[in-house]
Amino acid sequence: MPETKAETQERPATETSVQPHTLTSILVHVEPGVTASHRVEVAARLAREYGARLIGLGAETIDAIPAADPFMGYVTAEWIALANQQVGADIQNAEAAFRRDAAGAEIEWRQVQDFPSHALARAARAADLVVVDAKGADAGSSYRKADPADVIMTSGRPVLVTPPGASHLKARTIVIAWKDTREARRAVADAMPFLKRAEQVIVQAVCAGDQMETAAFQTNDVVAALKRHGVPARPNVTKGHGDEAAGEIQRIAALNEADLIVAGAYGHSRAAEWAFGGVTRELLHDPRRFILMSH
Repeated sequence: MPETKAETQERPATETSVQPHTLTSILVHVEPGVTASHRVEVAARLAREYGARLIGLGAETIDAIPAADPFMGYVTAEWIALANQQVGADIQNAEAAFRRDAAGAEIEWRQVQDFPSHALARAARAADLVVVDAKGADAGSSYRKADPADVIMTSGRPVLVTPPGASHLKARTIVIAWKDTREARRAVADAMPFLKRAEQVIVQAVCAGDQMETAAFQTNDVVAALKRHGVPARPNVTKGHGDEAAGEIQRIAALNEADLIVAGAYGHSRAAEWAFGGVTRELLHDPRRFILMSH
């Protein structure tokens, strides 16, 4: 199925005034089901709040062809036809659900028969932000569900990972999981539309005892840079070992009633999967609140 767009309403450049540090377009993967409805509601609220276009992407492909007797080729052909028919029906249902759940936002629909993660990475060229779910134990097949790790590492865009059941990101208080790396710096820049609207931003570093002074200097630097952008930020440094960092970040977020954590995604490809550092892995696999990640 070729990639298509429907009901696209382009706005002339003369009518568009893009402000710095804002969102103009948001991309969300849509499939039939309650989980996708929550995800679309999150994305649609953001689109309405920021005056952004919401791009819904229906992407699914057929499962691997089951082994068949060489003398039963017609069985395989029939199976492929039925599977393609089901994919088409799923995408059609996804579009209907998207139009329902995104009511009130400026929307655009796209669809393609492909792995969702691959399709999202390509379609991200049209978006400032990609919205996906965390991948839990019941995440389902990669033929129908987007893998957040793949999207984060291949899209070149900030990715908002939604926790189970959440339908509204308030982002009044935000915790930045700070580590002095390229990925963390990229994440802070990508999160600026949210940071500038927040009431409180905590630049949180977790480090060993002998690194506290260095971490304090770094977080103060970040806070000063954010304040120059009008972001109400403050530093916080706590002691902890590497394997405790994710838990400490979650603790600080809970203590301050933050519903968004901003973090850099540290990882590399290992054959057919992504191998992540401890904090990235923990935040992705146990999303107690929204996570904005950049790589």
